[in-house]
Amino acid sequence: MPLVFLSLDDTLLDRSGAFRLWAKGFLDEIAAPQDDLEWLVAVDADGLTSRWDLADRIRDRYRLRVSSIDLVDELNGGPLTYERLDPMVGCALEIAGDAGLVPVVVTNGPADQQESRIRRTGLDRYVADWVISEECGVSKPNPRIFALAAQRVRMRLAGAWVLGDSPEADIGGAAALGLPSVWLHRGRDWVDNRFAPTHAVGNVIQGISAIMAAR
Repeated sequence: MPLVFLSLDDTLLDRSGAFRLWAKGFLDEIAAPQDDLEWLVAVDADGLTSRWDLADRIRDRYRLRVSSIDLVDELNGGPLTYERLDPMVGCALEIAGDAGLVPVVVTNGPADQQESRIRRTGLDRYVADWVISEECGVSKPNPRIFALAAQRVRMRLAGAWVLGDSPEADIGGAAALGLPSVWLHRGRDWVDNRFAPTHAVGNVIQGISAIMAAR
């Protein structure tokens, strides 16, 4: 049974789409121009910008009197209210499981927040288990986190696949382990010449299909 390591953000869950929906409402709330939406999405950098740094940039740009800690709380929790599991993704995971694949979420981030997202969206019903960087003390692309994920479901790393949107964390992690990988390009070109994905696809459903076809 092939083991499949899946990223959470912008792979199984549309984190960027949820942030964009939240940002539109936030800009309306503070009476900022909607033309600033692309600026806010850009400085968020797919969640890679520290929430404290992002809060400071927002406060400075709009001269808000709200405290940084309150704005950080809003940045952490606000987008989550818009986050949903695409039913088609759930269906694809169910088909993959029926076909013998073992999907395991491997994600970087705060343990409580990431597990809450997995459970609240119902994703937990479609995956065998999950490993979160804060919980296990090691982050992608370190090969150790994938080894821990395999141990969690009592399987070997041999024959596993990695599926995710991050060139460094997901595809780099797969390359370090010598595992095949599927990259969700999200309209981007591959530019890293140190390693490359086995397949590049537009969404997670296509990625799961590519892995099933390769069996």
